[in-house]
Amino acid sequence: MFETFETVVLVINTGSSSIKMALIDMPSEQMLAEGVAQRLGEADAELSWKIADEIQQFDLNCCTLEDAMQKMLDLLFGKVGKGLVTAVGHRVVHGGERFVAPTLLDDEVIAEIESLSHLAPLHNPSNLLGVREAMRYLPDVSHIAVFDTAFHYAMPKHASLYAVPYHWYSQYGVRRYGFHGTSHHYVAEAAAKCLGRPLGELRLITVHLGNGCSAAAVANGVSVDTTMGMTPLEGLVMGSRSGDVDPGLHEYMVRESGESLASVTDALNRQSGLLGISGLSNDMRTLLNAADSGNERAALAIEIFCYRLAKSLASLSVALGHVDAVVFTGGIGEHASVIREKTTEQLAFLSIKLDEERNSRHGRSSGGFITHPESSTPVLVVATSEEKMIARYVCKVVIQEDIAT
Repeated sequence: MFETFETVVLVINTGSSSIKMALIDMPSEQMLAEGVAQRLGEADAELSWKIADEIQQFDLNCCTLEDAMQKMLDLLFGKVGKGLVTAVGHRVVHGGERFVAPTLLDDEVIAEIESLSHLAPLHNPSNLLGVREAMRYLPDVSHIAVFDTAFHYAMPKHASLYAVPYHWYSQYGVRRYGFHGTSHHYVAEAAAKCLGRPLGELRLITVHLGNGCSAAAVANGVSVDTTMGMTPLEGLVMGSRSGDVDPGLHEYMVRESGESLASVTDALNRQSGLLGISGLSNDMRTLLNAADSGNERAALAIEIFCYRLAKSLASLSVALGHVDAVVFTGGIGEHASVIREKTTEQLAFLSIKLDEERNSRHGRSSGGFITHPESSTPVLVVATSEEKMIARYVCKVVIQEDIAT
């Protein structure tokens, strides 16, 4: 089915209720296969694989994460020989200060990642489950972890540290780590190509908007500030996460409601954001339709989302000095023209002039640009591909391994 390729990377992203996989030829970045299992553990769980342009879909019916991983790998290697895979890249959400670059996985590294699970209890354990299953299934190839936090590690201390007792940082690792690093890095590189300038000369604000949302200030190819912090709860309003709140809120709600601290934290992660404000949905598409039909709380959720986003983009400009371009990506960032319009119109100091037609087409017919050519600050829409970025990182590690041997 497949011709012989030089380097083929299997990328695996295991979440708490979903698994994404991609088989990518490098360096061409040709997508040989793409699969996703979603809503795992629920009655309507489903799996879809696209392998060599053949699409297969299956009901998983309350399937566990382990069973779904096994089924996905069985289906893939029923079509593709295992020998085709050069290396496997695994997305891991939190690397703390220990892991600041893609890292070859072994038992010692896995144990160290596990020791960081308290920093991302909703993510790292699921990531590691995927690592173990894949290593059991493919024991004879290199497995490499790529960390969401690594791209932001270079943030200066004045951006990464909280104004709390310093020993909280030195003893307990309390600091701002940032997330969505592979996405921010990928779209920054892509935007530089659109702008026709070296990434090392640019100052960009990259904006990843999906169910989880974050923005980053990228100066000369390096993240110098970002909106997410020690956990993915800090920062922008998100699908079901609150983003920034008064730190005193937790104690207040525990005292007034009688709920536990864990319950309040869970509500801020799972019952807040767009969902909490609207009382309707965490899906921006649903809210935009509802707002058009007169739903006031849906409209309010959208207004709060855009206002808070604009405030955060303005603050990130401080880290850059000047802004060469703003780059939108992610499900909302790539497809919601109204959100881009409502947000950028509040950034008067950047003198952004959106082109209505370009914005409505999401930049597809204008090289990614959604602004008029005379706009002081260009705004672009770039489709992210965390899978391709992970494959790029993996290839660098594979090359280093080959040189070392």
